[in-house]
Amino acid sequence: ALLETVARNAAQSLVLHKTRRASDLTTRSRALHEIQEALGLDEAPLRIESYDVSNLQGTHVVASMVVFEDGLARKSEYRRFAVKGLDGTDDVAAIREVIGRRFRRYLAEREEADREAAADPAAAALTGEPQARRKFAYPPNLLVIDGGPAQVGAAVAALQELGVVDISVCGLAKRLEEVWLPGEDS
Repeated sequence: ALLETVARNAAQSLVLHKTRRASDLTTRSRALHEIQEALGLDEAPLRIESYDVSNLQGTHVVASMVVFEDGLARKSEYRRFAVKGLDGTDDVAAIREVIGRRFRRYLAEREEADREAAADPAAAALTGEPQARRKFAYPPNLLVIDGGPAQVGAAVAALQELGVVDISVCGLAKRLEEVWLPGEDS
């Protein structure tokens, strides 16, 4: 048992060491391709958003969004969402609300950028981008939800309600670091 613990600790230390080399483009690229293969995605997820819900003894519910682009943390893109009017123990409803809010904002900002481009096609053609970078203007390729099948289902339902169908979703359950994909049962 001690030997197994030492081997597991050594393997985790090696993974940590490799992660610290995040500036190594080859390592990051390989890691993104491993995620692609493990989740059966069509392409490597260049932008990943992770969501977690926390509460203080069932009150003051807050969700956080952590963003990775090209395998690197983008701390300037991190966001916090206050969740009001829900029981603090209902992570499923909180995930559905937060994902819905984030992607309603994305759709609104995308529509505004399209209107700007239509109003001033020369400026849009010159830069190739909207005139101002907006907080939620870029969709992720992958959403990672802290939780199991229920939380993943809530995120997928929120996306489907808005007609967003081109974003992959998975859940990560803390208990055994299990990965959950939409449609999987517990």
